[in-house]
Amino acid sequence: MAENQEGQLDPKFYERADAQIALANGQITKEIHPGLVSNSLMFGASRFNAWVAAAGFSNGEDMKKEKKEILDYFSSQYRLMLEENLDNYAENYELYMGISKDQAKK
Repeated sequence: MAENQEGQLDPKFYERADAQIALANGQITKEIHPGLVSNSLMFGASRFNAWVAAAGFSNGEDMKKEKKEILDYFSSQYRLMLEENLDNYAENYELYMGISKDQAKK
């Protein structure tokens, strides 16, 4: 996930991710639910990733031929990242959600 093409950790990976999270958090208000911001963030990521994929082709027809592989790649990467983050939140729920262990037991 955070590795470059040589399999080495990209030192700016988390910095860029945190910048995206900060932008999303800044859009949450009393009127704008986090789920709405999440939808916009996912759409933005999908649109950007479509552009990233398209940049690797010389024409649309070649891109269409690889559509399944592109979808499989991005879907599997998202799933791996989401699984890791869900596990992390479950393990650190009280800390991340600002709940004391006493409150969590109630």
